Amino acid sequence: MGLSVEKHSFFLLSLIIVLSGTHQWVEAQHCVWYGECGESTAVPGKKYNCNYTGPAIPLPEEGHQLLVELCPGFDYENRSVCCDVQQLRTLKASLQVPLQFLSRCPACFQNLMNFFCELTCSPRQSDFLNGTDFSPAPNGTNVVEASYYIGLTFANAMYNACRDVQAPSSNVKALSLLCGKEASECTPTNWIQYMFDINNGQTPFAIDPVMSDSPSAGMNPMNNRTFACSEGLDDGSGPCSCQDCSLTCGPKPVPPPLPPPWTILGLDAMNVIMWISYSAFLLVFMGGVLGAWCYRKRTIMSEYGPILGSNNAHSLNSDAGDLASEASCCETLGERFENALRLAFTRWGSLCVQRPLPVMLSGLVLVSACSAGLYHMRITTDPVELWSSPGSQARQEKDYFDTHFGPFFRTEQLIITTSLPPGDPFSPYPTGDDVPFGAPLRIDVLHQILDLQTDIENLEASHGGEKVTLKDICLSPLAPYNSNCTILSVLNYYQNSHEVLDHVVWTEDMFFVESDYHSHFLYCVSAPASLNDTSKPHDPCLGTYGGPVFPWLVLGGYDANNYNNASALVITFPVNNYHNDSERVGKARAWEKEFIRFIQNYSNPNLTIAYSSERSIEDEINRESNSDLGTVVLSYCIMFLYISLALGHIQSFRRVLVDSKISLGIAGILIVLSSVACSLGIFSYAGVPLTLIVIEVIPFLVLAVGVDNIFIIVQTYQRDERMPQEELHQQIGRILGEVAPSMLLSSFSEAVAFFLGALSSMPAVRTFSLFAGLAILIDFLLQISCFVSLLGLDVKRQESNRLDILCCAKLPEGQETRTDSILFRFFKKVYAPFVLKEWVRPLVVALFVGILSFSIAAINKVEVGLDQTLSMPDDSYVQNYFGNLTEYLHTGAPVYFVVEEGHDYRTSAGQNSVCGGVGCNNDSLVQQVYTASLISNYTKIGFTPSSWLDDYFDWVKPQSSCCRYNNATGGFCNASVVEQLCVPCRPMTPSGKQRPTADDFMRFLPMFLSDNPNVNCGKGGHAAYGTAVDLTGNATNVGATYFMTYHTILTTSPDFISAMKMARVLADNITRTMGLGGKGYRVFPYSVFYVFYEQYLTIIYDTALSLCVSLASIFVVSTVLLGFELWSAVLVCLTIAMILVNMFGVMWLWGISLNAVSLVNLVMCCGISVEFCSHIVRAFSVSTQSTRVERAEEALANMGSSVFSGITLTKFGGILILALSKSQIFQVFYFRMYLAMVLLGASHGLLFLPVLLSYAGPTANRAKVMAARKRVVGTERERLLNF
Repeated sequence: MGLSVEKHSFFLLSLIIVLSGTHQWVEAQHCVWYGECGESTAVPGKKYNCNYTGPAIPLPEEGHQLLVELCPGFDYENRSVCCDVQQLRTLKASLQVPLQFLSRCPACFQNLMNFFCELTCSPRQSDFLNGTDFSPAPNGTNVVEASYYIGLTFANAMYNACRDVQAPSSNVKALSLLCGKEASECTPTNWIQYMFDINNGQTPFAIDPVMSDSPSAGMNPMNNRTFACSEGLDDGSGPCSCQDCSLTCGPKPVPPPLPPPWTILGLDAMNVIMWISYSAFLLVFMGGVLGAWCYRKRTIMSEYGPILGSNNAHSLNSDAGDLASEASCCETLGERFENALRLAFTRWGSLCVQRPLPVMLSGLVLVSACSAGLYHMRITTDPVELWSSPGSQARQEKDYFDTHFGPFFRTEQLIITTSLPPGDPFSPYPTGDDVPFGAPLRIDVLHQILDLQTDIENLEASHGGEKVTLKDICLSPLAPYNSNCTILSVLNYYQNSHEVLDHVVWTEDMFFVESDYHSHFLYCVSAPASLNDTSKPHDPCLGTYGGPVFPWLVLGGYDANNYNNASALVITFPVNNYHNDSERVGKARAWEKEFIRFIQNYSNPNLTIAYSSERSIEDEINRESNSDLGTVVLSYCIMFLYISLALGHIQSFRRVLVDSKISLGIAGILIVLSSVACSLGIFSYAGVPLTLIVIEVIPFLVLAVGVDNIFIIVQTYQRDERMPQEELHQQIGRILGEVAPSMLLSSFSEAVAFFLGALSSMPAVRTFSLFAGLAILIDFLLQISCFVSLLGLDVKRQESNRLDILCCAKLPEGQETRTDSILFRFFKKVYAPFVLKEWVRPLVVALFVGILSFSIAAINKVEVGLDQTLSMPDDSYVQNYFGNLTEYLHTGAPVYFVVEEGHDYRTSAGQNSVCGGVGCNNDSLVQQVYTASLISNYTKIGFTPSSWLDDYFDWVKPQSSCCRYNNATGGFCNASVVEQLCVPCRPMTPSGKQRPTADDFMRFLPMFLSDNPNVNCGKGGHAAYGTAVDLTGNATNVGATYFMTYHTILTTSPDFISAMKMARVLADNITRTMGLGGKGYRVFPYSVFYVFYEQYLTIIYDTALSLCVSLASIFVVSTVLLGFELWSAVLVCLTIAMILVNMFGVMWLWGISLNAVSLVNLVMCCGISVEFCSHIVRAFSVSTQSTRVERAEEALANMGSSVFSGITLTKFGGILILALSKSQIFQVFYFRMYLAMVLLGASHGLLFLPVLLSYAGPTANRAKVMAARKRVVGTERERLLNF
């Protein structure tokens, strides 16, 4: 934060007070005073001017240099003036603060100097200055009061030339520091009145300004020539910069209009287009269906003809020779590949059943070896590591900033409100309207808050056996000279002191309050960098840490700039952050933990506190994960219980304990979990950190895939009938040969899709994809090995009538009739025939295409981003903090425009391309940021930037007392040091008044950056810019630098995204206009939240890329593993694409935004959808029925029950439990998206896909039909093909 010690103008006026007035009215063209007399009673340390009514007196030679420097207009003839050398010295000292803030605009400062030179030294004082009150002095008569007649034209012109001048280090206008009130409320009259107000603590005697262009009371108003800020001066100084003079800027920039919404006839264009498209599709599709139906009726044909006895080319009863002659080369190749897979899996399955012990031991060794990597497991909860890629632009910029300037400080913040009513309005003395004050600004409330603040300052924590206090870790910008901690609090206006807060100044009659904490507050919010309130007792506004406390940072809930109406107080404790220093970061975290504990236990019935610490979000995410652990475990337990019970096929009540497969189900679950453990262990060996998403999501995913395969294997066995002379290992081997290719298809497709999903730039998505892909592959390998061996053992147990689990017990022999499961019979006899009825199929297509059309229309309406409140538990204290942040705060996060190392600040061209003062380019860095702040609603840049370069130029000017060095030692002399050997850094020559360049620039810059602001020089750069400039080469060159401002208040994800985007556009434009292309360095913006929101700039592209790559990989793998059936792969991908598009429709309906979490879920949806689709399509492709409808019906009957029981029912129960989670992110991104995932996948896979296959499925592979005929003709298996 820019911390500066700018001082108040009243100084500046003080300066002037150097003046005086006359005893009586004398003839024109003579003096009113000359020299200094007695000490002022109003301002100790300052003196009255001596009354003198004679002619002007020639200035002694020793004052010549001062006269030329301050009032060159009087340097003519014998230099007769109405001031002596001491008065000139007093004038110079008094003008130091105005000089430092206003000299960046030469016209402004020239007019001000003219204003005071005429008052102090003019040889014609008596024309416009009149002494009105006097007192005796030892060496003459004091001028105690005077009237200064000022031309109204002059006053207005002087004000107009100065009103836009900026104070770069404070992000405010200079008049806010020199007018006693906000610059927006400053006028020519109250500015001049403030400068001459004896109560400002700087003016030694009262001066009554009388402003008029007409002579009055025999006086001629001082109406000298003035310079507009857009004019150059006679000495060659140029016009003021646009930043300091709106006249040189031209018209105010106008933000481009927002693009109008895309509409057609006043309606949303996407909605209209999709309605038209859907209507056209229905017209064509229904027309085609109706035409085909009429054609079949006329030709007495039906696509529901019998299979056997048909002469259809694909019937099993057709002539084999015809089939062989018709099979194409591609069909033959596909059949041979399919047959090779079938034979390989058959032999492997037979081996696993024959040799269960070696197979299971091998699997156990593999699992143990891989899982041992969990010992090296490292879980990442750092949000930066989770959401920002190390190679991303924001991450690289963050690392650059941290390396050169140090990490952005850690923030501990309180937002305090009160239930008490507001206090009585404040009545300014002597006149003025009553000023209402918000309830938090009651003095009793402020005392209570100060007690709380003090208690926090005194907190002690323990780290590594050491005591840690706030002073050990806090930000102290002026250390070691001032070790006070930075505390951004309204109480710093009162020096964090109960005593100062209670200061009250009464009038002499003790009847009225002249000033108290109310008046001090009103003064400080208008001049936060002031070292001296204008009213007694002249308490400073500057914080105890040496920097200003800006009202927009410590007050909340006010309207416009009416800070007195604040309904909340904000207290911020900036804590040092450290780059790659875990020990010191550990101390800060320890103190933060104690801070949170203290606030949680703090109780005050009058105060309501919303609070947050730097570690709060990470702590609450961890707590959220732990609190949801029970919900997740319960969800998995329900799925485990269902799997264990649903695998068994109970033939009769007496065989319940024999036919159940609880032990096999548990073994299957353990295999699924083992695959997850193996994946985590392998990547832990490789040093890849885990994330909470991996731990929470991957078991769910692998359970979906693994359980589906388990159900397919077991249920296929349960429906199978052992052939004569066939042994158990041969039967299971044959069954594995039939179903394993389908399992391979789904598992390998998903694994490849996930591995390619790891191409994503988002760490969370990449890590999830890697872990998921490997877990699915390992799960497949364990299922076709260990699970098959376990299935063989379980079948032997069942055939020997031994009880499940209690396998030592045996049931007596009995005759049992083998039947199919109820679910299988339902799918075979009821569901499949109904779905594929001639009148149902068109309705299904119309329904699903309608849903697809709606979802396409909704895609562009899905919001991008993540509401930060969703990441916290419902009962988190951070939720309350986020709410208060949105409701009360008025300023956003700081934003730094960083100029990378390489820029040459020692040349005029290099300076002009960056600075914002006089002579700087109109498109300089500072000027462009300033221009952007004028349209803050569009650019999200809220304030003028602080500029170390402009303040350095003001600090180093020879007229200023800031830059001095010891002529003997060469060391720096602070402005508060009184030493004759200290001389100005630059000579009072034309060249010395120019900006320093070359060696001079670097000679004095380190002095500027080490100079602490003080009463005599408010421009010292230590507090404001100590970290803003990275000096290199032993302080012989300037490396990277930054220029800081603030974003406007940002409350929603679109706000944060827009702010980052606009800042980058602005920085790119600055880089281009500075001509940095090809120079190896650039300008970039940095704010602490950029690393979290950068993902949203490319989230749409990343989503499209991830999903398209996944679909492409599924297409390639499906094409190969389906026996090179291209069209089958197309239909699989089409259905998965429809599911994904429909997911976007659900996201819009259910208010789910697109972000990294939902992208992970979409990638997972792509994988799970393969399970819903691939088994059905493969069953269709290997079916030997004669028509598409019959093949689709057979595929749905055979695979539908397994898919429904293996995925849909398994997941449905577990998902419903997630709705009980306390975590909003679980409720939104897991419960809602998982539920939509399962319902959409099941509906598409078990309803739409069979209908699509019945219409547009690939024709039967003739080579496969011929091979199937050879395998079954003449065996009892042939009848099974007809169900």
